[in-house]
Parts: sequence; C-alpha cells; structure tokens
Amino acid sequence: MSQAREALSGKWGLAIGTFLVYFLIVAGIQIIPILGAIASLIIEGPMVVGLAIFSLALSRNQDAGLSQIFEGFNKFGTSLGAYLLMILFIFLWMLLLIIPGIIAAISYSQTFYIIAEDDSIGAMDAITRSKKMMDGYKGKYFCLGLRFLGWALLCILTLGIGFLWLMPYMQVSFAKFYDDIKNR
Repeated sequence: MSQAREALSGKWGLAIGTFLVYFLIVAGIQIIPILGAIASLIIEGPMVVGLAIFSLALSRNQDAGLSQIFEGFNKFGTSLGAYLLMILFIFLWMLLLIIPGIIAAISYSQTFYIIAEDDSIGAMDAITRSKKMMDGYKGKYFCLGLRFLGWALLCILTLGIGFLWLMPYMQVSFAKFYDDIKNR
C-alpha cells in the first residue's frame, strides 16, 4: 500500500480523472434500459483490461494516460472471453456457497493483468495462469482487500466522493501485488 502511495505521488489528478471517466462510461452504459446490460457485458472486459494497463503503468512509474483505459479493446476477444468465463465460473462456484465463490474470484483476480501484459495469451490460459499464480497468495490478497474496507466505509460517509481517491489507490495496490507475485 505504501508503494502504491509512492507511485501515485504527483499523479493523483491523472488517476482520479481516468477512473472518473471509466466510471462514467461504465455507469452511463448501464443506465440504458435492457440494451445497457448487454452492452455492459460486452465492454466491461476490455475496459477492465484497459484499467489494468493503466494501473500497471502507474504502479511502475511509466507513462500513464487516459487513453490506456481503451487499450483493452485491442485485445477484445481475449478480454471479453476472460470476463464472461470469469463471471460464469464465479457464479457456478457461488452456487455451492458464497465462500467458494469468493475463493474463485480471488483465484482469478490476476487474469486481467496477465492479459494486459501478454498479447499472445488466450482467455482460458490467462485464467489458468492466474489460478496457478495465486496458489499460496489468496490469503495475502484477501487481507490486502480487507485493508481497504475501512476506507470504503469512510468513502460512503462522504456520499461516495472519497471513492475518487480510493479506487486508484486500490487498483495501483493490486497492480503492485501482481508485480510482487508474478515472478515467484
């Protein structure tokens, strides 16, 4: 988390602006009756890959820009396939109980970062690599996510405005986590 704060130092305006644009696009599409849900399913995967590209660039102190959130569309088939498969798998695990669904979601959490870095990988291969990568690190990832729970509650008290700062902070922290475990 401290490494994420360092990476965001001096770049908060860019991060907040980019996440705001991302949120407005995703929320704006979901507002459209009926077609919004379908369109959201189609664009969400590429948008999340773009967000991973942006977050990785910020976390590595590379050039980051608003246009990066749209770079996931360059990997449209893979990102859409991975998103739909993840929804399906997590839903199926949730049918057993909530806990297996949470564990599955944590296992698949690195999928979009993997797609962001590897142009040649397929959707199922990225999910499989994420599961292997998270072996032994699910607890650490869960604890990292829990550390943001208090901040999220405080953001609710600000009528959601605090999420403009929290979301970039979380995403860059998760990108740092990915960089930390990817070579182990």
